Amino acid sequence: MYDMPLYRPPSEGDNLIVQATLGCSHNHCSFCAMYKSKAYVARPLDDVCAHIDELARMWPDARRVFLADGDALALPTAQLEAIADKLAATFPGLQRISAYATPGNLLRKGIDELERLKAKRLSLLYVGMESGSAEVLRRIAKGVSPERMVEALDKARAVGMKVSATVILGLGGRALAAEHIAATAELVNRAPPNYLSTLQLTLVEQAAADFLGRWEGQFKPQTDDGILREQLHLLEALAPPSAVIFRSNHASNCLALAGTLPKDNARLQAEVTAALEDGGRLRPDWLRGL
Repeated sequence: MYDMPLYRPPSEGDNLIVQATLGCSHNHCSFCAMYKSKAYVARPLDDVCAHIDELARMWPDARRVFLADGDALALPTAQLEAIADKLAATFPGLQRISAYATPGNLLRKGIDELERLKAKRLSLLYVGMESGSAEVLRRIAKGVSPERMVEALDKARAVGMKVSATVILGLGGRALAAEHIAATAELVNRAPPNYLSTLQLTLVEQAAADFLGRWEGQFKPQTDDGILREQLHLLEALAPPSAVIFRSNHASNCLALAGTLPKDNARLQAEVTAALEDGGRLRPDWLRGL
């Protein structure tokens, strides 16, 4: 039924997954091995519709649909509209369609295209922000500058699409930790997403050589204490102009946090400070992963 491996955001675990594309059209991020085993393919519309029909036989009452794989927004707008129409016709209770979106693919869509997709219930995009530091973004081969990242997020917000963004703690190692966190906080404050999650850098074997090679052997990974200090400094610097739902409950994190910024910022900082003082509060290594 699915072309494996198959990935989805943790919050989509209870929702229907439709594979509209295979792989990731960018697939150069040096820290990510999710789609290294796949070549990017835009699935033909007839195949996607047949896939939807097959899924509907098992889950006819689905209300929320996530479009996989890595960045379905890479598809031509007309094809995304046709997929949305098929989903609406197949699932009478359809409430929301969501997808991963690279900043580059957001930038390639016109405002009018995004408005049309939003009207067809594609209303939540998962964007890997990763860092606000131009140097860190260059070293991870993200393919976008901080300024262009702001432009992409602003476009989504302008049409009323919600954005769930991820930031990766430890991505700058020890050398660029201060720059990574300060620039990331600045980026979030300039272009606040609706949801913000922090993950902890976890390198799997398929990505380690590429990632470390871009640091010319100078990358020193953060300890848990270093990660917690990055988390604390990020929270101290975050002052979004609108409410941001914040989470660090991904399985990679050494410390799970949850709250709304800026309302819960003081409490979240206190929880991180307590964890720095008492390492027993941290998630055991054997419970961490991707």
